Amino acid sequence: MLFHLGLYNYNTEKDYISCPVSYFPYSSKYKFTKKQINMAKTIVQKVVFKNTTSAVLYSLYVDAKKHSMISGGPAVISARPGSKFSVHGGYISGKNLQLVKDKVIVQTWRAMGWDKEDADSIFIIHLEPKGKDVVLLATHANVPDKHVESISKGWHSHYWNTWKQYIAGKEIIRPKM
Repeated sequence: MLFHLGLYNYNTEKDYISCPVSYFPYSSKYKFTKKQINMAKTIVQKVVFKNTTSAVLYSLYVDAKKHSMISGGPAVISARPGSKFSVHGGYISGKNLQLVKDKVIVQTWRAMGWDKEDADSIFIIHLEPKGKDVVLLATHANVPDKHVESISKGWHSHYWNTWKQYIAGKEIIRPKM
């Protein structure tokens, strides 16, 4: 017998798996619950930074002192692949998976408020020089559906807008956390 409607969680003795139940034959081995699974989404943002270099933007993100100054909160982060990071006083944490100096940042990423069963997301920054400007392409994959809107807005308000203020030599106006 196959279940064919909805998404359910099921637990085995060794792991926790979330999937459409129509793919699995019914068995007493699995314990089904009626909790619906929220699908993860991908956020893609393209931002142009005027009159700057990719080295400046890269360092604003991976240098702990600069990251703290820009974000207004404690940051533990480095430009070492494999190192863990924590920003906004521990609200955001993850691990640097790949770093290409002044070009690419790839991280696992999760927020303190996410559900335990939510997988870590993957955050990628790609920096591309265009004359005197830099085009930043940010891809944030596997973001829990219920957090997509706030995280998408947060990238702009806590990072891209404050970076632009810093680059222009203006006072940094940060949103309240």
